[in-house]
Amino acid sequence: MWPNSSSSSFLLTGFPGLEAVHHWISTPFFFIYLSILLGNSILLLLIKEDHNLHEPMYYFLAMLAATDLGLTLTTMPTVLGVLWLDHREIGKVACFSQAYFIHSLAFVESGVLLAMAYDRFIAICNPLRYSSILTNNQVLKIGLGVLMRGFISVVPPILPLYFFPYCHSHILSHAFCLHQDVIKLACADTTFNRLYPVVLVVLIFVLDSLIILISYVLILKRVLSIASKEERAKTLNTCVSHICCVLVFYVTVIGLSLIHRFGKQVPHIVHLTMSYIYFIFPPLMNPIIYSVKTKQIQIGIFRLFTTHRIKV
Repeated sequence: MWPNSSSSSFLLTGFPGLEAVHHWISTPFFFIYLSILLGNSILLLLIKEDHNLHEPMYYFLAMLAATDLGLTLTTMPTVLGVLWLDHREIGKVACFSQAYFIHSLAFVESGVLLAMAYDRFIAICNPLRYSSILTNNQVLKIGLGVLMRGFISVVPPILPLYFFPYCHSHILSHAFCLHQDVIKLACADTTFNRLYPVVLVVLIFVLDSLIILISYVLILKRVLSIASKEERAKTLNTCVSHICCVLVFYVTVIGLSLIHRFGKQVPHIVHLTMSYIYFIFPPLMNPIIYSVKTKQIQIGIFRLFTTHRIKV
């Protein structure tokens, strides 16, 4: 416990009560992180090298993979540092910066999923104008808009953290820094920091998910108007991968939110587990989903590795 505000560091926390087996817990975490890095890197390399995948749908997929990589690289060093090396201390500046990137990239991921829903909506509901609407220039504008929304919207609640005095324990409840975790340790008026994130979550997570839902209602309406059953199945199949990624992301977001809001009596280990699932599960599953469900990705991966083998 560090009760004075003069300290320039916080203490991260792994799994309380399981410190003796942290080195064992770190092993699956290491392999999961390795799988995330490998899977998303292969997707990025594939989309870059395979000219058949130089389409808006796959550009947005590349943005999703890059976001997942960024989120993983942001949390991985401190998580493995705590579990593997018992390195719990983190400087305040590093902590606030980590919190900024964690929350920004989460909002960026929501925006990318929304952009991917827009891509599917145009492709199915207005296919004749698809190439003229989603030009490379338009995709670039959408991508920049998603990035700016994510990184700028998080500045107002994160910036005050650098100036608040911290006179409580300085012990955080996770192996990474979160805004809601840090703000509990501040000895100042944190009304804005408690209310602004709620508004932000509603305007981004809730609104994005509603727009995605509405887009798929319109897509389904359009698909049902197609006479041929084979054409219906073929059209819907182009959406399956995105729907799975949306479900993986928003189900984990909703699960974590419900645990934090209504799980006061739930053991702390459940809160921790849900937090790790939120940060690990979507980046792990997204490359797997697209590799399994998208034929073009499967062909591209096969071509990428066979070409590399021939060159070797």
